[in-house]
Amino acid sequence: MNNDLTASLKKYFGFSQFKGEQQEIINSLLNKEDVFVLMPTGGGKSLCYQLPALISDGVAIIVSPLIALMKNQVDALRGISSENGIAHVLNSSLNKTETKIVMDDIRSGVTKMLYVAPESLTKEEYTEFFKTVKISFFAIDEAHCISEWGHDFRPEYRNLKHIINKIGDAPVIALTATATPKVQEDIQKTLGMQKAKVYKASFNRPNLFYEIRPKVNQDKEIVKFISQFSGQSGVIYCLSRKKVEEFSQTLQVNGIKAIPYHAGLDGKTRSKHQDMFLMEDVDVVVATIAFGMGIDKPDVRFVIHYDMPKSLESYYQETGRAGRDGGVGHCLAFYDYKDIEKLEKFLAGKHVAEREVGLQLLSEVVAYSETSMSRRKFLLHYFGEEFDEENGLGANMDDNMRNPKKMIDVQDDAKKILEVIQKNNQRLKINDIVNILTGKESSIIKSYNLHLENYFGSGKDQEDYHWKSIVRQLIVRDFLIKEIETYGTLKLNEKGKEFLKKQEEFLIAEDIDFKKLLTEGSSEPIQTAPAAFDDTLLKHLKDLRKKIAKQHGIPPFAVFQDPSLDDMTMQYPTTIKELTNVFGVGEGKANKFGKSFVDFIAKYVEENDIVRPDEMVIKSVADKSSFKVYIIQSVDRKLNLEDMAKAKSLSMTELLSEMESIVYQGTKLNIDYYIEDILDEDQQEEIHDYLMEAQSDSMTEMLKEFKNDYDEEELRLMRIKFINDIAN
Repeated sequence: MNNDLTASLKKYFGFSQFKGEQQEIINSLLNKEDVFVLMPTGGGKSLCYQLPALISDGVAIIVSPLIALMKNQVDALRGISSENGIAHVLNSSLNKTETKIVMDDIRSGVTKMLYVAPESLTKEEYTEFFKTVKISFFAIDEAHCISEWGHDFRPEYRNLKHIINKIGDAPVIALTATATPKVQEDIQKTLGMQKAKVYKASFNRPNLFYEIRPKVNQDKEIVKFISQFSGQSGVIYCLSRKKVEEFSQTLQVNGIKAIPYHAGLDGKTRSKHQDMFLMEDVDVVVATIAFGMGIDKPDVRFVIHYDMPKSLESYYQETGRAGRDGGVGHCLAFYDYKDIEKLEKFLAGKHVAEREVGLQLLSEVVAYSETSMSRRKFLLHYFGEEFDEENGLGANMDDNMRNPKKMIDVQDDAKKILEVIQKNNQRLKINDIVNILTGKESSIIKSYNLHLENYFGSGKDQEDYHWKSIVRQLIVRDFLIKEIETYGTLKLNEKGKEFLKKQEEFLIAEDIDFKKLLTEGSSEPIQTAPAAFDDTLLKHLKDLRKKIAKQHGIPPFAVFQDPSLDDMTMQYPTTIKELTNVFGVGEGKANKFGKSFVDFIAKYVEENDIVRPDEMVIKSVADKSSFKVYIIQSVDRKLNLEDMAKAKSLSMTELLSEMESIVYQGTKLNIDYYIEDILDEDQQEEIHDYLMEAQSDSMTEMLKEFKNDYDEEELRLMRIKFINDIAN
């Protein structure tokens, strides 16, 4: 039997041997046993039901919540068979004719796998049809959706056992990539699979490096991080669609090939963006959790969480997109407790059961983010697996193990917090405690006259975040309970009461100096070039600009504007890529004129032993810059400028500023069609000739030169045309 299985594996999938416990799982299913498979992302779950389906009589029904995953798998299966009908999807998107084709293929025995959403399975007409055909087995993918303790609970999944029983007797295989012992128990109970054969692969992904950083200068940190992975694939997860759109634009203007992906985009766009990523037309996808489930791209080198997700299951599954080829994957997440508080507020509107589950899952995320122990050990313990942080595979692959945090004993401060809570009848929230200890008055504090107590201000020698960190650790370690029904009031539990009677060591990681981090650079939008610069280099760069302008027969300002030269003397860019980070320089301009400049600067840096600044300046996208693509596309379509401005609620002055920004950075913008309606040929030539001879593109100088012959709008339009025609 095993030889036959290996031969089938080679025949259908081209592999010579099975991974892990795949072979044992398939044998159990072929022996008509119910099977529960707990296997991390990248472990080869889908093959556990695809291969037995291909070699069994009848059709296997695969229940999956993900349309994109169904489509991907069906396409892949059709690629390994001469029969197009070997696999089908049955869902609400099919018309009557398409549904008939699917049913005919199943009846004739051509179809070996039918992918259905749980909603489709409940339809009476489908249930009756399935009773008339041979079902080889049922496969329930993403089985954690059954459990309300899972990170992606779907109520319709809980009816599956009832529907399967209605259709007929066939073995069931349930598969998931993330399940804590609690979730596993819930899945098996709900599906009536308590006697199922359980196969649990190790959740350890030793090739993944886990790192958590505080949310400080985050955009800049991410751009710097991605620059280390030039040309390699990565995924960035954000919690909101708005942030996905904004941050993908930030990456684009900083020279990173990135695209957005979220459920708010239409299906065609989502599919196109997914394909662009798979085909490596882009390097980075910025996405909500709508992206990634079932995306089998093996060479994702990094996964970044812009925001911490709502559960460790989500975090584990999303980081699992990295390094599926066995190569190193870097999993970087940014943590700020304020984000957790926002998610807690969101949960406040849910019914009690859902709220309790959500808050418990969030508390695990906080504990993981703030832990000083091995992150791998923490994660694996969460999934019910032990790990040796000294000798286990991947033991040194996280920030805490590679750079251990300095631990400090804060037992006196912990006691101070517990005493304040106890003395105030356990009616205070985190912020109240912090305000009392740091001596800040608030309406709550005044109403209880707490500013008159001797402990008011007793901890003002420490920052807010120090006290918040200890309170959170007291909650995580079960010294305190955060009451949800009373909107977050803190109460002592038994461990907390014992601690007050008999104080003991309470170690936490040393505080991160956020003040220092905040002064080490800023991700504020760049409005002007720096004020202090290298005068000697500036003189050389102006001479070089004049020389290059002469070679091209254009005025110097059309090569690079003065603020760009000023910024070069601060940043000392020595590559074209670095040059695109300079104020007012886009890719087009950098590629056209940049080589002479970066070569000269590299030589100058070497000859003068200049230490270049470590901090790169990243370009920020102002809200209006989201109009860039719209303006370029509209100009290509020769739309009227007034209509364009009106469509985006811009004044004509604002629209022209946007257009100037586009052409000065080296992007083409041909507005001849518009100018020809307002200025004749002689007028255009007159302004063009002036700009060819001018030492500066100053609008003040232009208005002075032409007095009342042209208004400012006409001159600005001609300046845009001039830069577009001769410099881009």
